[in-house]
Amino acid sequence: MAHGTYQPSARIRNLAVGVCGVCHGDAGVSKNPMFPNLAGQKAWYIEQQLKEFRDRSRGDAYAVGYMWGMASRLSNRTIVALARYFAHQTPSPGTSHSAATVLAGERIYHEGIPAQGVPACAACHGPSGLGNANFPRLAGQHAEYILKQLNAFRTNMRNVAIMHGICTTLHVKDDKALADYLASLPSHGQGHVATLASRSGPAGEGGRGASVSARAHAATGAR
Repeated sequence: MAHGTYQPSARIRNLAVGVCGVCHGDAGVSKNPMFPNLAGQKAWYIEQQLKEFRDRSRGDAYAVGYMWGMASRLSNRTIVALARYFAHQTPSPGTSHSAATVLAGERIYHEGIPAQGVPACAACHGPSGLGNANFPRLAGQHAEYILKQLNAFRTNMRNVAIMHGICTTLHVKDDKALADYLASLPSHGQGHVATLASRSGPAGEGGRGASVSARAHAATGAR
């Protein structure tokens, strides 16, 4: 259900639910992990991707197979309205993944991998993965979808220079850790992330438990 005072037109709601919802879920949380969650994604990012599908400049396999045709007849006005619709939906609450890979992913996301030249993902996508005016939301996205996109950036099927450079330095185990971590992030920044604090050591003793707990607290206030 849309939150706040936003009320989509009947035409946009019918299009979002009856067409987009077949793959992405009628409220933007897809049941098939190969299709991304759109709920709570930044409107500007959804708009940008729909336009890239329409002009066929985004070339990963699912874009070619599904979205080129779906977006081909969308007007700019409809694209903006659909983007706004999905941005206003309630995001995925996150899914449970292995504590070991989630902790490894948390480390990469917040600290990067200096030895491999990998920067901290949080520097661009935000400390809680919620995105901002320049980078998309990653929190709560399907792990399988994140893995697919990391490979698309690596192979230049998605031609994004900054992501290509980063992904070519990531190892398979790094991809998996990041995907599991991001998929586990709740929309409100607590829950699974807060649980990590207790597994990582007592908060307030200067260990990783304290840092994760602080991030969970900060994320709670960000929503």
